[in-house]
Amino acid sequence: MTKNVGILIFNDAEVLDFAGPFEVFSVTAQINPEKPFNVFTIARDERIVSAVNGLKVQPDYTIHNHPVIDILIVSGGQGTRALLTDHMLLAWIEKIHQSAELTLSICSASRLMGKLGLLNNRPFCTHHEVYEHMAELAPRAVPKPERRFTKSSDKLYTSGGISAGIDLSFFTIARLLGESVAIRTAEYMEYNYIPQHATHEQTH
Repeated sequence: MTKNVGILIFNDAEVLDFAGPFEVFSVTAQINPEKPFNVFTIARDERIVSAVNGLKVQPDYTIHNHPVIDILIVSGGQGTRALLTDHMLLAWIEKIHQSAELTLSICSASRLMGKLGLLNNRPFCTHHEVYEHMAELAPRAVPKPERRFTKSSDKLYTSGGISAGIDLSFFTIARLLGESVAIRTAEYMEYNYIPQHATHEQTH
């Protein structure tokens, strides 16, 4: 059964935060006949998003008209600071997180997870320059700067900065479809994929 993968984008989102996971999940669907994923982007409204360094992206859907989301991916980037006061978008993230099978927080999207209280007394990863801000936003969260990504709860995984979102995406593919599918996708992408684990106790 095909799972819908919704990737939230916004002004000043980090490009690889959304493009990396988009590629991993899309290529997995491309090279597997059963098409395990349907990947699309979502923004607050229909306007073109201007990502970090000026890349323009037309979102597929808005937070008001998207299909059911099985896997929510929240991009990071400089724009996450502005979203900390966007109560409508924060409420949407919380609502979709509750109904989705999984939420993947990429890079500084941890700010939003922390703001929502989803990281209280839980381990998390983020961009190395964001841990200091996270100590203010979510003082009860447990930083894991030595890790590439980690399992923050049964439904929430958080990754470190920028390219770490690709590794978390491969981990998710392996978890859902098996290690062989993740390896085959990585071979197609010519990506140096190293199988990893993401538990509360240990992440390589």
